[in-house]
Amino acid sequence: MNGRKIWRRARRMGRRAFLVGSVLTGAGVAFGVHTAARRLPNPLRGDGVMNPWLVIGPDGPVVVVPRAEMGQGVTTTLAALVAEELDADWDAIRVIHGPPAAAYFNRVILRPALPFAEYRTSALVEALGTATEVLPKAMGMQITGGSTSTVDGFTPMRAAGATAREALKAAAAERLSLPVADLKTVSGHVVAPDGRRLAYADLAPDAAGRDMGRIALRPAADWRLLGRALPRKDMAAKVTGAAVYGLDIRLEGMRFATLARPPVCGGTLARHDAKAAQAVPGVERVLPLGGGIAVVARNSWAALKGLEAAAPEWETPADAPDTDAIHEGLARAISGGLANSRLVSRGGEPPADTPVLEYRLPPLAHATMEPMNATALFQGGRLHLWAGCQTPEIARHAAARVLGIAPDLVALEVPFLGGGFGRRLETDFVTLAAELAGQMPGVPVQLFFSREEDMTHDFYRPPLLARARIWTDAQGGPGLHLDLATQSVTRSAGRRMTGLPSTGPDKIGVEGAFDQPYALPNLRVRGHLADLPLPVGFWRSVGHSANSFVLESALDELAHLSGRDPFEMRHALIAPEDPSAARVLARAAQNAGWGQDGRALGIAFCHSYGTTVAEVIEVTQTEHGIRIPRAWVVCDPGQALDPGIIAAQMEGGLIFGLSAAIRGQITLTAGAVDQLNFPDFDGLRINECPQIFVDIQPSGRDPGGVGEPAVPPAAPALANALFALTGRRARSLPLQDMFDFA
Repeated sequence: MNGRKIWRRARRMGRRAFLVGSVLTGAGVAFGVHTAARRLPNPLRGDGVMNPWLVIGPDGPVVVVPRAEMGQGVTTTLAALVAEELDADWDAIRVIHGPPAAAYFNRVILRPALPFAEYRTSALVEALGTATEVLPKAMGMQITGGSTSTVDGFTPMRAAGATAREALKAAAAERLSLPVADLKTVSGHVVAPDGRRLAYADLAPDAAGRDMGRIALRPAADWRLLGRALPRKDMAAKVTGAAVYGLDIRLEGMRFATLARPPVCGGTLARHDAKAAQAVPGVERVLPLGGGIAVVARNSWAALKGLEAAAPEWETPADAPDTDAIHEGLARAISGGLANSRLVSRGGEPPADTPVLEYRLPPLAHATMEPMNATALFQGGRLHLWAGCQTPEIARHAAARVLGIAPDLVALEVPFLGGGFGRRLETDFVTLAAELAGQMPGVPVQLFFSREEDMTHDFYRPPLLARARIWTDAQGGPGLHLDLATQSVTRSAGRRMTGLPSTGPDKIGVEGAFDQPYALPNLRVRGHLADLPLPVGFWRSVGHSANSFVLESALDELAHLSGRDPFEMRHALIAPEDPSAARVLARAAQNAGWGQDGRALGIAFCHSYGTTVAEVIEVTQTEHGIRIPRAWVVCDPGQALDPGIIAAQMEGGLIFGLSAAIRGQITLTAGAVDQLNFPDFDGLRINECPQIFVDIQPSGRDPGGVGEPAVPPAAPALANALFALTGRRARSLPLQDMFDFA
């Protein structure tokens, strides 16, 4: 991408502008030391290109953010990492999404797959973590996910700013005939002792391309921007309507298409009425796509009406499963006896007469506000794509395979994403658009999913069946045995995304259960994988979102069984294992006024993605039903790089988790998804949300992620509060099946 084009694009403020603008380590060793040390080529070209993350044009610095902005604030925090070391004027910084390029690989994306509790650190764990960074580099894994954007960018993007700053000082020293040591940088200028000031924009052509080596980064005590709640770089575009999402792309001569595919896995198209569709004003073509049909029209409404007129009918497999069959498959996985993963097992066995507690969680859709879509133009043997995706480099290669062309012949631009939650890690909507464009060369076409198509053709959070036994031993020590049965997200989504085979233990199936800092003397967690005909994928906080409900609910039951206070028991178990986490838990209880008579409070805790979160939820009974008046969230993200964004993610994650806990479920009838739109799969409305109190307690270690960690504790904290209010224990979700909410 040409550097001059980058700053020109960032300068434009109209609607057309993008303002944001075991296997693992083995694979790392296989790729070798050469891959780890090799410097990847800079995808940017032109004057003022300082490095892959920074261009300084005539109008000032443009930070090239390599991760997708989907509301989580990544364009602001990552830009601040560069600006902090660059000594740039924050108001002058502009931000755009980086192009698909191997240089923007996510070095830490595979670290969470290591079979260790991440709160525990050691030389071995660190060495293995470093080994996992080789594979993403070798494969060019440019991925936004796993709450890794800040973790990944924390050092490289600060280094990008620091090396650019020193290059600018070196260029200024030559121009002023002064020693570099005599110069300082202030708000986008190099300043000489006599007060002369040279703007970065004037120095950039001479500074670009200089190799400054490794520059020491500033300590946190010297930060000017990091640690503050900065004005978000995407805020102005969004509040003025200038922000460009995938559905906003408009090209000359563009056509619009929507599609219908078999509603059941393994289904086929039986018949459709193409003539009726083409009789709808504006409809131009009916084409085969994705095992179904796509209707192409001059506008989106005509495409939708044309698809309705086409009235596709389907052949459905006779053995298509329903919801009961899904749960039966999970039960068989546990009763089969062979555990896929057993990452923790210590202490004794429960008494023979210990009852088995069963927990059930349904599949969940992502339900992003912006349905899946992509725009494609295939012309002259080249493909140009516009798609809001979390895996642009993977998507580009996948689209190339569909059309049988080289990846170098595919260009992809990433606008804002109208929500992701893991759904846009998939590339299906991109490859379908590429396939459609291949059938109509020379004509740009925007393929969009209807809300119903989006809801019924998701890659769902997998269902979960858990069986727990809780007891206290002869010494009064608590005991917990968990068997967790689910589908393998690693095998399903991982194979689709990377093409790599995935075998062996699946950590995702047990994460959030085996890896929490509870010093239980008697603990066993086993994971079982079920082979079910339900497409599954990464869903916000992945395995933690389901397993935390089971673990934290079972611990609450264990506290009541042993006559202990739920908070005090948790705190006693965490304190010797992770004092920092114990402080977070204690702070949440203190903030909520835990222990006051006459209040129904529930507490839950989860460490995920490098961040510790404790949540307390209060519920009350009203004449209209149960309400959630208040909630308290305390988090330790290591470093509070932007407290405003962290607080927003804690609030959003809590509401996301509560929505799923109260209402979220995907059910099947004869293999087809029953839920079609938001009336069937709704989130909490603003009048139903609690007042949320967020307390950020950074410990000072390296930063953790914040996009997902507030989700896992929400469901168990609410269920535990409902028990405190009603005396009824919820072991299945959604909670609306058991309780009436106002």
